[in-house]
Amino acid sequence: MQHMHKQVLILAGSQALFQTVTILLMTIGGLAGLYLAPNPSLATIPLAMGSLGTALVMFPASIFMGRKGRKAGFLLGTLAGVISAIIAMLSMQAQSFWLLCLAMFILGVYQAFAQFYRFAAAEIASDEFRAHAVSLVIAGGVVAAFAGPFLAKVGSDLLSIPYSGSFILMGVVSLIGMFALLGLNTPTKTNKASNDNSVGRPWTQVITQPSYLVALFSAASAYGIMVLAMTATPIAMTNHGYSLADSSIIIQLHVLGMYVPSFFTGRLISRFGSIKIMLTGVAMLLGYALFSSLSTQIAFFACSLILVGIGWNFLYIGATDLLAKTYNSKEKSVAQAVNDMSVFVFTLVCSVAAGTLLNLVGWQSMNKMILPWIIILALPLLWLIIRNHKKTVVVVVGK
Repeated sequence: MQHMHKQVLILAGSQALFQTVTILLMTIGGLAGLYLAPNPSLATIPLAMGSLGTALVMFPASIFMGRKGRKAGFLLGTLAGVISAIIAMLSMQAQSFWLLCLAMFILGVYQAFAQFYRFAAAEIASDEFRAHAVSLVIAGGVVAAFAGPFLAKVGSDLLSIPYSGSFILMGVVSLIGMFALLGLNTPTKTNKASNDNSVGRPWTQVITQPSYLVALFSAASAYGIMVLAMTATPIAMTNHGYSLADSSIIIQLHVLGMYVPSFFTGRLISRFGSIKIMLTGVAMLLGYALFSSLSTQIAFFACSLILVGIGWNFLYIGATDLLAKTYNSKEKSVAQAVNDMSVFVFTLVCSVAAGTLLNLVGWQSMNKMILPWIIILALPLLWLIIRNHKKTVVVVVGK
């Protein structure tokens, strides 16, 4: 039990460092892209390249860790983070937009491996502790809420060339993440896998289960909407006359909204079930879309970004818990990889769309456009509740 808690804490710390890198990047990445882009519509392309790198590497990362173990993969990911930071810093020095895109693509490798921190926690934890373990790992992002925007702001003026210092700090945090993971102790095959006599099903059968598809669509939509909001916010606020300090505070509030609920999301899932918590997350996203479309005053930016953060948390953790019930240990590599690869394809599309939509229709109209998507997101969850209820009735009647 003590060993399990220690390993979960290591993963939570690693998640905190990784999220510090990503929040730092979200705070200044779009602005750095805008600084170097030949056209304002291309400002978010570097961030989109990170999502592309993640989507392309997700499946190979899962297979690699299935053969070499979680620790080897996680260390490789942090190394990619260090390399990405070096190239990003050089891109600012060379004033090269496309070199910045390359740097962000390589950062996508770090992100691909880091997406499996929560799955590693679920594998280490007992069945009773699983939802709490996943929540605790994701809660590591609370640290990032303070550290990411702070380091982005400090680093932006650290050197004469804007944002160069931020990328240097990003590399330092990635390096610390590498050292933190040296204490991780997960065997190539977990005890659960060794004791599992179940037979792996064809991967097509695994990923076409109704619960799997609902979990995938929910996680992908939550991530896509959150990234659309988070990527666009610093640029939108700059366009409306706000400073980097202002947007840093809003991003900080947003990240707190993403991760503070993680301290109790696991308990809520244990009590009410993952689907009801996911529906609550959909309601939060609906609140985000409504608030953000009403006004560009800073209070509305703050409220809408907090709501999208909480909505992402409920949907993402709930979807992770729901997904974990759809496969066994022999099916996990493919099941997890297909899920997260799909999530980051959504993220890629939303990252690319953020800059274009902002340039074409503006912040408020962009958020009005996602209202139908959020409504559609609720439908498969409601269908799953009805389906599960009918199954329960059949079982009771059968008895």
